Amino acid sequence: MGMIFRAKANKALDRAEDPRETLDYSYQKQLELLQKVRRGVADVATSRKRLELQLNQLQSQSAKLEDQGRKALALGREDLAREALTRRSALQQQVADLQQQHETLQGEEEKLTLAAQRLQAKVDAFRTKKETIKATYTAAQAQTRIGEAFSGISEEMGDVGLAIQRAEDKTAQMQARAGAIDELLASGALDDPSGLAKDDIAAELDRISGGSDVELELQRMKAELTGGTGGDRQAIEGGQGQGQAQQEQQARQQPEDAPRFDKQ
Repeated sequence: MGMIFRAKANKALDRAEDPRETLDYSYQKQLELLQKVRRGVADVATSRKRLELQLNQLQSQSAKLEDQGRKALALGREDLAREALTRRSALQQQVADLQQQHETLQGEEEKLTLAAQRLQAKVDAFRTKKETIKATYTAAQAQTRIGEAFSGISEEMGDVGLAIQRAEDKTAQMQARAGAIDELLASGALDDPSGLAKDDIAAELDRISGGSDVELELQRMKAELTGGTGGDRQAIEGGQGQGQAQQEQQARQQPEDAPRFDKQ
């Protein structure tokens, strides 16, 4: 269970990791380390400067005691001259110790300064390499996204492709349904509640009957406008007679077994 958990966590971290952020974090840590080294160099230099001040004071006191011993000896005060020389000897011992510490601090300062310079060079080189790697990674990431967009394997383009596919499928389904309904209405298999739709035969019959009625009405109007000449009336009557003759011929062509209705 622990191994599975660590594997899952490692995979999640690897998926969430951005190399550019990792490089920036490493560079920040190196800058902090360089700052600590510089602060250490400054502390050592401060200690060295403090020792130099103490050495100058001790050397000044030593010179003063030597001068006082000379004056006391000149005045015949040998005891005072001996005391001055004794104090001067103690100061000389302190001066020697401080000089040794000063040399040690100076050596440490030189080492830290050299280490700071080397670390500065490494940090500068790492910064250059970091920016190069970040630029390369950004370019590769952009190229990968462009390739995925063109190939349609990215998540965004995949969603767009699925949406287009669904829209096309729904459009084709609606077109097929509309075509099927039109065919059913035309064939008379479906009733039109509005009463406007008719089959092909009924539409043709309406067109023929409507056309003949229009022609007869047009001839009648012409006869009225021309004064009702005999030729026009005969044409109209002839047209009406032809219409009645056609109806009688259709009635005779009906099958014999059809039911007949006699007028009472």
